[in-house]
Amino acid sequence: MVSLDKIAHLAAECRFDSSGPAQGAALMGIDGAGVDAEKLRSLGEGTRHDVCASTYSPREKPLPGICHAFTQDGRCVSLFKTLYTNHCTHQCSYCINAIGCSRKTKAFSYTPEELARITHSLYRSNYIEGLFLSSGAGRDEDRITEKMIETARLLREKFAFKGYIHLKVLPGSSQAHIQEAALLADRLSINLEAASSTHMNEICSTKDYDNDILQRQRYIQQILKEGGRSPSVLPAGQTTQLIVGAAGESDEEIFQRVIHEYREIGVKRAYYSAFSPQPGTPLEKKAAQPLWREHRLYQMDWLYRIYRFRTEEISHAFNEDGFLSNADPKMAIAREFLDRPVDPNTATLPELLRVPGIGPKSARRIMAIRKSRPIGSKADLSAMGIAVKRAAPFLKINGWRDTTLEMWQP
Repeated sequence: MVSLDKIAHLAAECRFDSSGPAQGAALMGIDGAGVDAEKLRSLGEGTRHDVCASTYSPREKPLPGICHAFTQDGRCVSLFKTLYTNHCTHQCSYCINAIGCSRKTKAFSYTPEELARITHSLYRSNYIEGLFLSSGAGRDEDRITEKMIETARLLREKFAFKGYIHLKVLPGSSQAHIQEAALLADRLSINLEAASSTHMNEICSTKDYDNDILQRQRYIQQILKEGGRSPSVLPAGQTTQLIVGAAGESDEEIFQRVIHEYREIGVKRAYYSAFSPQPGTPLEKKAAQPLWREHRLYQMDWLYRIYRFRTEEISHAFNEDGFLSNADPKMAIAREFLDRPVDPNTATLPELLRVPGIGPKSARRIMAIRKSRPIGSKADLSAMGIAVKRAAPFLKINGWRDTTLEMWQP
């Protein structure tokens, strides 16, 4: 871990093995600009609503400024995650940086040179492998976007930065700016926040859902199409994120929007952030959403993207009001669709993937092993890493079947 003091010290002097002065003390950065722990903390904590990993956890307080994300191959990477500025003129009812927050924090902002130097220093000292840069809109989103792009340009061209860059596109950003950003970043994203324009109006009156957000997603989609398979054009594609529960939408409404994002917009990933009320915001008295709701949406997302479940199958995980329960959705779907036990010695890959406790890796392992020898017991399955207790009621091995599950009892 790296302390806020060390981040500030790295920005100021690039002495990678010094802990720096006391927290909160101002340090002189590039060209005399003050870099202090208060600014680092405020701009780091200002990204609380921006998610870069889907790991479910109790959310112990993370170190502001440093976060962990996961690559497609499962590798954990550290990112410097920060706002460019926490000044914003939007009226998002859940956000402490919004203009309507009665306890609005002190406004801070980096300069492009200052932020590029901090990022480069952390990268050179092996504390981070990339930058995750978001921002408030300031007084003018185009001006702030220009500053964010300039930060990325300095990193790439002046500091020869080879690390990962994820830039958040601000709502309403111009197409020209998005095209510039795409030449410098590995990934672009713009937050959907809500499942529809109606729900967006519930939490923010200053953003046009169709024009400021969906149209900007289409701009990114067009850039990716025009770039073809060129590895230099947004190699990590575009992603998006929703705030779960702030606008009162159901899980089914959220998930139908996400399916549209995958099919029609071509996003790589959707991220979910359970609503948590913040002091001073218009929604401070609204009940916080349980973290399990966020977790179950990630499970549904996984079933759709990785397991290739059909939408008609997935729909059976929602109750009559469109919400998920705090239980494994794959189990609910299996109870509905698996009308007979699955034989691991003869089942197809899609059939195996529909059994709770069997994932893509273990399903392929079953198919590989059964070519040389039959699977004859629960112990064989357990040795392959399968969660036998969950899978057993849905399986049949050598004529044996588990009849404890109510749906298959005579």
